[in-house]
Amino acid sequence: MTVLTALAAAEPYVPRDNPIADFSDTPWWLSLVKALLIFVYLLLSTLLVIWFERRVIGRMQQRPGPNRTGPFGLLQTLADGVKLALKEDLTPKNADKVVFILAPAFFGAMAFVSFGIIPLGPEVSLFGHRTPLQLTDVPVSVLLMLAVAGVGAYGVVLAGWSSGSTYPLLGGLRSSAQIVSYEIAMGLSLVAVFLYSGSMSTSQIVANQRDIWHIIPLVVSFVIYVITMVGETNRLPFDLAEGEGELTGGFHTEYSSLKFAMFFLAEYVNMFTVAALATTVFLGGWQAPPGIAAINDGMFNEGWWGLLWFTIKLWMFMFFFVWLRGALPRTRYDQFMHFGWKFLIPVTIVWVVAIAFLQAANNGFLGDRAVNIFGAERRLASLIVIGVLALLVLAATWIWEGRQVKRAEARAVVVPPEIDPFAGGYPVPPLPGQRLRESAGESQADSSKAVIHG
Repeated sequence: MTVLTALAAAEPYVPRDNPIADFSDTPWWLSLVKALLIFVYLLLSTLLVIWFERRVIGRMQQRPGPNRTGPFGLLQTLADGVKLALKEDLTPKNADKVVFILAPAFFGAMAFVSFGIIPLGPEVSLFGHRTPLQLTDVPVSVLLMLAVAGVGAYGVVLAGWSSGSTYPLLGGLRSSAQIVSYEIAMGLSLVAVFLYSGSMSTSQIVANQRDIWHIIPLVVSFVIYVITMVGETNRLPFDLAEGEGELTGGFHTEYSSLKFAMFFLAEYVNMFTVAALATTVFLGGWQAPPGIAAINDGMFNEGWWGLLWFTIKLWMFMFFFVWLRGALPRTRYDQFMHFGWKFLIPVTIVWVVAIAFLQAANNGFLGDRAVNIFGAERRLASLIVIGVLALLVLAATWIWEGRQVKRAEARAVVVPPEIDPFAGGYPVPPLPGQRLRESAGESQADSSKAVIHG
């Protein structure tokens, strides 16, 4: 958080050809209309993605998904929502009732707030006004999203604590530790984007990707962000806060009816939020793919076309979420935390330092000689830095894996190839890979014959 605050206080290099979103022709009532449209967009997307997840995982596991309620089972999610609304609402006797009620509302509200600064498209004509397809924009939009995500963790903690039960409390603590841990790596991965684009405004970051999407020069940040966004949203293989075999459901174990539905809704809205941020900062936002964007002088980058491209990119990430859930098992909690603190964060710090050095060289802050070495073209320099860092990370991974193998071999118990089953006085069956000594087998057979003939 200190790094992000320092970046916010500094004067970044802002490209002059990246204008801030213009809301001068947007009256207050039109902002309310756009807020309502975003709310409906997220609700409909959530209803559709739950059906989509069931169908895709059903195909992956060779079983049918919902196919009875409505055409192709499309109304199954709506039916489930109505069922949750009509279920009895229970409150535990030992619960703190005020906090118990406010926690899901707080968690759900934070999930919707973050989507307000995502640019869904360029300027469009709406009710006679020219306005961006974005609710609002500030110079530190991405920093605001990270702050809102951090505040949303309070909803998880309060839900687990206010339930008055042991398992929800453990689930709340585990989930909050997971969210905080992976927010650090997520924030650091976005610092490289701030340095490269020269801005923390979402509209400027999108405009900076007119020539090349950030996923190409900042591929390391993209990979780290994708990993952290899965951990941030408590999704498989990182849904450790909801380990049914350990915590019986996690922090929302004691919730039912609409309060449980609020947590369920917030989880999927959070998925859309982190996917939308990844689309915005790495995949060009609402801009069309490079080949399509060049058709007819960029006609597919104008008007409502941007919303189509943004939605397609968004659903690519949603399919990635679903594919992970159907393909990977749940990780162990200590391995997950070690991976975040001991691998992701150090790698991200090294990557941010490299990008900062690169930007300083390209902007001439290191002198003419540095500019001549690195050149004025940021793409070529970025690719060189990426290649060097990739080799370093690969070498570090090989060394780390070699040490892990040696440690495993040192801890391994040496199993003798032959054993005497009667060495300890009691017959012991052989372990896998062992065999009985022939002398021991013969002596056992002779003793058996002696007992029989005796």
